[in-house]
Parts: sequence; structure tokens; C-alpha cells
Amino acid sequence: MKKLPLGIQSFSKIVEGDYVYVDKTRHIYNLINGASYYFLSRPRRFGKSLLLDTIGEVFGGNRELFKGLWIYGSDYGFEKYPVIRLDMSRMSSESPDALKDSMLSNLKSYYSAEGFDVGDVHPSDVFAKLILLLYKKYNQRVVVLIDEYDKPILDHIGNPDAADANRQVVRGFYGILKSMDAYLRFTLITGVSKFTKTSIFSELNNLLDITMTKEYAQICGIPVDDLEDYFGGHIGALSAHAWFKQYDNIHEEILAWYDGYSWDGESRVINPFSLLSFFEQKKFERFWYASGTPKFLIDIIKKKPESYILLKNLKMTEHLLDSFDIHRMDLEPLLFQTGYLTVKEVVITRGSPIYVLEIPNYEVRNAFNMQIVAALTESGDMHAMRAQMEICDALASGDLQKVLDMLRGLFASIPYNLHVDLEAYYHSIFYAVMTILGFDMDVEVSVSKGRVDAVLELDEIVYVFEFKYCKCLPDDEQAKKQALFEAALDEAMAQINARGYAAKYQGSGKTIYQAAFAFLGRDAIEMRVGFLK
Repeated sequence: MKKLPLGIQSFSKIVEGDYVYVDKTRHIYNLINGASYYFLSRPRRFGKSLLLDTIGEVFGGNRELFKGLWIYGSDYGFEKYPVIRLDMSRMSSESPDALKDSMLSNLKSYYSAEGFDVGDVHPSDVFAKLILLLYKKYNQRVVVLIDEYDKPILDHIGNPDAADANRQVVRGFYGILKSMDAYLRFTLITGVSKFTKTSIFSELNNLLDITMTKEYAQICGIPVDDLEDYFGGHIGALSAHAWFKQYDNIHEEILAWYDGYSWDGESRVINPFSLLSFFEQKKFERFWYASGTPKFLIDIIKKKPESYILLKNLKMTEHLLDSFDIHRMDLEPLLFQTGYLTVKEVVITRGSPIYVLEIPNYEVRNAFNMQIVAALTESGDMHAMRAQMEICDALASGDLQKVLDMLRGLFASIPYNLHVDLEAYYHSIFYAVMTILGFDMDVEVSVSKGRVDAVLELDEIVYVFEFKYCKCLPDDEQAKKQALFEAALDEAMAQINARGYAAKYQGSGKTIYQAAFAFLGRDAIEMRVGFLK
């Protein structure tokens, strides 16, 4: 049984150390024999660095490293080319000057290794000169591989001015590649985000973006169909551990936790970092999520919490998925590009294809939802986890009073500056909290006489919710508040009954709870409940 290459990004180390390597060389062969300039976006810890290192070894002519892999038996000749490999995540990015100095230092290491004299002091000039000198020395066109191209910008995404200053530096740096076309054999640039081409690559406008290309949907990650072939021994070994005896099918449980990523709506891949960490530690845990969550995502959701309810079965065009700009950060493309949403389905239309997005798996859903509820309510993870467990138990037993008590506590911990006087806002917050706590709730459900605000369907119970909001002043008398509550609850329950919101669920054999909620503010929530069989 081969060893697990957790954290190893060197292809030669994996091969020589007898580690598992999921063969990507057919994809690499197709890239090499296709265009000359490529761009690929994938979430963090998805194997981009290993992919670039493997391509570097192919162009380095190291044929024997690939023995037993697809490309070894192909017609590829393994001709040797000079390779420049730049990892922007290793560059200092505190300021534009620090970034320039770091880029110069990395480029100078190539000069020293090749015996060249640097001379110039501007990173773009040094980069262009290095390409030319390597071309002349080896009489071969040069291969350029740039990893994490966007890291100097993403490091400052919460500070648009600082991010823009670094963007200007890298924009000019990447731009020289087009002017060096005569001396370049192959170029691949990878990163997490997809900034608009006018933002970063306006001068390098000949890049072929393969991010959403079906042919390369599995170029990073572990294909689901290959899981047993590469890791069957490791899966089998888990059956000997007491912790895993509770699972009827370990393979299926692995897929539930870590599978689900897709860029074409058909082929699926597993996050390699999560899977390898799982096999290494022999437990299901939120490995990928725990390795780093972009703070700017949480900050955006805190500023606009109602946007969270729109993420279920979200539909977007590829153009919108590419919409990422420092000064206009929309939540949906950010969540997709950073790995919190993935392609569930691609709907072919007469115009642009429509991408239906969803959260990829249990690991992401559980961890991300928990962090959002903790951030929205400014409570800790432990409070959010306790609320989740208690609300789950209360809903399963039909104890809506306990649910109300828990929701009051959660709503009371939401900062005042997040509240607005709109019914739809409180509806959204309720949905967000319930979704964040792990419930698959449907909103705006169509029935024959209207739309139900929200429906939650469990194994034995169906909850039909209607929400009302009544504006009042904090210092209004309690009697006035109570009268508003009663009127709102009367209206909500009358609406549920008159429009037959629960009718479609009758005959299911489940107990149906009709619950009306009235909101007068962050601390004032009341509820009225009726139930049907």
C-alpha cells in the first residue's frame, strides 16, 4: 500500500518516495499539445502546485520519473526546455515595494543559478531579460509556470487601496509575457480567484481560461471514479478501527463528507487535502475548512446576511462567475471561486450556459454554516454548536416553544446595526439561522392559493411557517406591543388556513405543525402553533 503524500507538492518526491500519485499526465499532454498560454482557477489546497511541478518535470525532460504513468507510453518526446517557476504565495506582499523586492529576489536566484548578470532593478525588466537569456543559452523556448498569481492581492482584499496597489505591480509583471511570445514555449498561470481580465490580464489577452472547460474539469482533485483504484487499500484498512464500525459503507460516508466538487456539472472530484488528511488521521473532520477560511467572505455576509438565503440552487452564467473585482466583490462568485459553492448542473440554453450551484459536501456545509451563525450573532462556535443540537432535538420532538426560546437568544445576540424594519429581513434572518444550523428549509413554496414563507420537512413532521413583522418603538407600552403581536399572529394563522398552506402535506402520514411568527424587533418574537395529522 503506497504512502499518503499529504502536504507534498514535489512530483519527484512523490514518485521516488513511493507515495500515491493520481495520474494527471494525460491532461498535461493535452495542454502541451494545445495552446501556449493557459489560466486555471481552483480553490486552495486542490493540487494546483503539484500540477505545476509535474508540468515542470515534463518540460525538464525527466522521462524516467513518469514510468508507469499515461504520458510515459504516449508519443511525447520529453524534449528538455528551460523552466521558470514562480510561486507568488511565497512573495512578501505587505506593500508594493516589499512585493517588488521579493519578486526581484526570486528572479535573481535564477540568474545566480545560470551565471547571468542581473543589471536591471525593475521586476518586469528582470523577468523579460531572464526569459531572453535562457532562450539564448539553451536555444530553446522557455516555459513559465506561475502559481497563486493572485495571492499578493487577496492578502489585502479587505483593504481595496492596498490590494489595488499590489494589483498594479503584478499587472505590469504578467503583462510582459505577451511581448516575449517569440521566446516562450508554454505558460500556465494558476490561482484561486478569477479577476476580470481588464483588471489583471489586460495586456496578456491571449490566455486560454480552462477553469470551466469540460476537458479539464478533473485536472485537479481526485476523481470519484478513481477513489477505489488509488485508495482502496486505505479504505479497507479503516474497517479494522472501532470508530468506523458504525458505518455501513465507509466509501459512501467518505463521499458524503468530501465529494461533490465539479466544474462541468457531470464529473466530480474530491478535495485531495481533505481526503489525505482523513486517511492520515483516521477520522471525519473539517480538514480543508480548518486550513484557512477567507475572512473577507464572512465580513461580506455579516454586512448583508439576507444574501445567504439566495445560495440554494443559485443559477449564474459563466460571465457572472468570473465577476471578481477589488472594488465590487459580489458574494456568489467569491463563494464559487473559493470552493464554498460548486457546479451541480449545467443547463444548456440558446445563449450562455446556466450553472446551477450548490454547497459541495457535508464538510463545507457544516463548517461554513457554523462559522456564519457565530459571526452573525457574534457568539462563539460553542454557542452555535449547542444551539444547533438543541434546536434539532426540539424540532424532532415537536417542541416549538423550545425552538422559540433558542431563537430569541440567537436574535438577541445579533448586533443592532444588522437590523432593518422589513418583514422580508426577519424572514431572511430566520431562514439563514435555520439553514446555518443545518436544516434543509424551503422558502417561498408555491401552493394552489399562494406562497408559503417557509417549509421544513423532517422524517415524521412537517413545519409550515408564516412570518409577520410589526413596527413599534422600543419605549412603547407592553400592552400596545402585545396587541400588535396578537393582531399579527391572528393574520398569519388566518392566512395559513385560508390559503391551505398545509394541504399539500396532508395524507403524508406526518404530523403537520402550522407556526406563525411575529417580530417586533430583535428582542421581541412571539409564536402561535396549530397542528394537523
